[in-house]
Amino acid sequence: MLAIKNNMMAANAARHLGRSYDALAKSVERLSSGLRINSAQDDAAGLAVRELLRSDVAVKQQGIRNAQDGLSMLQTTEGAMQKIDDLLTRMKQLAEQASTGVYSDTQRGMMDSEFQAIIAEIDRIAGSVDFNGNSLLSATAVAVVVRFGEATDVITVDPANATANGLGVDTLDIATAATAATAFDTVATAIDTAAGYRATFGAQMNVMEGVVELLGIQAESLSSAESRISDVDVATEMAAMTRTQVLAQAGTAMLAQANAMPQMALTLLR
Repeated sequence: MLAIKNNMMAANAARHLGRSYDALAKSVERLSSGLRINSAQDDAAGLAVRELLRSDVAVKQQGIRNAQDGLSMLQTTEGAMQKIDDLLTRMKQLAEQASTGVYSDTQRGMMDSEFQAIIAEIDRIAGSVDFNGNSLLSATAVAVVVRFGEATDVITVDPANATANGLGVDTLDIATAATAATAFDTVATAIDTAAGYRATFGAQMNVMEGVVELLGIQAESLSSAESRISDVDVATEMAAMTRTQVLAQAGTAMLAQANAMPQMALTLLR
């Protein structure tokens, strides 16, 4: 029906054109952001799953940093233990030297001066080496808990009393051949103790390296899952955008034609 009051063809064309422009705007938003889901109305269920995955990834990444910090702490502590181990080896060497009868008491006294200086140095290292305020070698050291996930995902790093007293060498001297022989045996035991501490630290470093690797794999897998849910498929979206652009152009042309229809009715009124 030819009418001038209600142009239904123009209204219909405008409605379809509006839908095309809305779809075009959505495609532009997705392509510009790189995300298929930009708000809850795009995919409410997908948004909920994506946010859960993102939070899990963030926790895994923080767990990696926690484990790396724990690894750094252990490396710092084990490095100090290596130095203490070297000092104990020197003490054992001095004790062996002083225990032989070819030296005089004066010479043993000079050896003992170095021996006592080494004992003081062991105490200094054990008391001064720390990581962010955490000292694992002093007499007052406490266990450090490294957390990298849930409440049960922890590694407890036990302290090692690597002071001269803790190693049992604080009261030794090599001023005489007899005391040097006793010191030799005691220092040998202290070396075994220090080696045990280092072995424990080394094992825990290996565990933390494994934790870092595992958490990295888990974070990568979760990120991949989040990407499949949330990221836009550029090829598919570009195809949809091209289709929408064609529809919008056609709708604009048809709206212009529909708006011209009432002009035909005017020719009948002349």
